Amino acid sequence: MQQRTLGKSTLTVSALGLGCMGMSFSYGPPADKQEMIALIRSAVERGVTFFDTAEVYGPFLNEELVGEALAPFREHVVIATKFGFKPSSSGESRWSELDSRPEHIKQVAEASLSRLKVEALDLFYQHRVDPAVPIEDVAGAVKDLIQAGKVKHFGLSEAGAQTIRRAHAVQPVTALQSEYSLWWRKPEAEILPTLTELGIGFVPYSPLGKGFLTGKIKENTEFDRTDFRNTLPRFTPEARQANQALVDLLEDIGKRKQSTPAQIALAWLLAQQPWIVPIPGTTKLTRLEENLGAVKVELTLDDLREINTAASKIQVQGARYPEQLEQLTGR
Repeated sequence: MQQRTLGKSTLTVSALGLGCMGMSFSYGPPADKQEMIALIRSAVERGVTFFDTAEVYGPFLNEELVGEALAPFREHVVIATKFGFKPSSSGESRWSELDSRPEHIKQVAEASLSRLKVEALDLFYQHRVDPAVPIEDVAGAVKDLIQAGKVKHFGLSEAGAQTIRRAHAVQPVTALQSEYSLWWRKPEAEILPTLTELGIGFVPYSPLGKGFLTGKIKENTEFDRTDFRNTLPRFTPEARQANQALVDLLEDIGKRKQSTPAQIALAWLLAQQPWIVPIPGTTKLTRLEENLGAVKVELTLDDLREINTAASKIQVQGARYPEQLEQLTGR
């Protein structure tokens, strides 16, 4: 597996990571724990060293899963987790309730250390920017944790350019995690130039458009009633029908490259910058192997120009989140 370094930091990871959220949360009922432990360990065997989780996934179930699965490989892997949401006492996640108070950040860190069975958190992201807490205070709290040896690297998720700059001035930011793919290219306007300037790595989540860019989701595909894609404007049947044009483009390129649409989508992301590390998620070994095959797909400059030219003519339909969730991004 190829390795990549996140920005100007010392954090080097596999070129593709594994997003573990869907194993426990959001994409229908939690998958079988033992099967997911086996899948995570299969990823390690295939060279993946970068695993992504968060306290709110479950909540807590996903960190516990990842911690158990990776315990035998702790010295060889990097685990990223996140703080900033306030799970309810009932065990359900309140995605709209934020809490990045310094004292809460430190409490979350201690709990995550325990669930992940580690002595230090490799990469600790603020999950969403909390407008009630100055970002300087957030960065300062993580700086304290780094100085105490409980955290190694500081990250932000879905933060705006100015917030990134303000945080970075207090505690260097190793990585930004935000959505980025061929069907969500907003980061190219301000975020990527800011990361380039400051030397910060980029970890795109949903690099396959929450599964849509694999080509396996059609206009009439039905999701489990607990699948959060049921709430996304971009996944209405009408939007899926309109957005099929993007999948058709990936399929056309894939036929020439003897690759799948998912592999082309991931290869396109990898080609954008050497410090970009996508984290596609899956619960299936066959899909994991397919995704990892993307690192071997070589897209020439002509290929990339063709993709960009064709994609620019496709108007992607539907907002990526409902309004209340979109309001939590780009702050």
